[in-house]
Amino acid sequence: MLDDFQRVESRDCPMSSCAAPVGSPCRTAKGKVAIQYHTARFRLVPSLAKALNVPTPAARKPGTAWIELPRPAPAGGEPTGHVRIGYARASTLRQSLDTQLDSLTKAGVTRIFSEKISTRATRRPELERAVAFAWELRASGVAATLVVHEHKRLGRGIDLATLAEELKAAGVGLEFLTGELQGSHDPSGVVFTVLAALSGMEREYIRDRTLEGHESARARGKTIGGATITDDHMLSMALHLRGQDLSLRDIAARLVITSGAKKGRHPSPATVMRMLREHDQQTAT
Repeated sequence: MLDDFQRVESRDCPMSSCAAPVGSPCRTAKGKVAIQYHTARFRLVPSLAKALNVPTPAARKPGTAWIELPRPAPAGGEPTGHVRIGYARASTLRQSLDTQLDSLTKAGVTRIFSEKISTRATRRPELERAVAFAWELRASGVAATLVVHEHKRLGRGIDLATLAEELKAAGVGLEFLTGELQGSHDPSGVVFTVLAALSGMEREYIRDRTLEGHESARARGKTIGGATITDDHMLSMALHLRGQDLSLRDIAARLVITSGAKKGRHPSPATVMRMLREHDQQTAT
């Protein structure tokens, strides 16, 4: 899959003090490469909308003088060529890839990425390489299409929708050689739109079912969530540090969990944010 910074840089920064164009990192008011992308920019990416921050990768040399990098070729621009990238996947080591590989070769695909890995795997390295290669081609002005034997080889439900979202942002087409979605699909076409809609619907469905399960468990007297890792002392220290205008990340790095399985570790910035927010709400009430 695309790295977070590639997703962010597929859009202009809406901050008037930055206005970094597509393909370039965000910049500070002093003309340096920002250490983190501006919140208003990375929240334009659906998969990063709830992230606390998105760091600028070392390859962008954060802290150095900012310069505008070459812009990726626009998806609607005239390409200088067309490359069809193949991807094949089997769920287990016992399954054969021969049918998929023969199908891709017959379809005229010359560059094929393949792997044997379950769709349940968090990462699929060869798929990530295929998508990264497609992104590089589009950035150089070459049209690119990801060709797969059947859409199920890419994933199901929200995974497939998320991948389609990334390909659409890069202007990369999709082609399925067989199955319900057989055919070539343009990034601006209806298939990408439908997959994005299904992604949102599935997120809402999972959320609603989770909330229903929580309510049902509470009705039976069960406790929801893991063991509490915050306490009054941690809250007091967090409030003190917040008064020094420290970031959530810096505050979390100075706090230590004193009990439970995570004893001795630092809480996450999200935990600190939730603890402070609950305190503020209780105080206001």
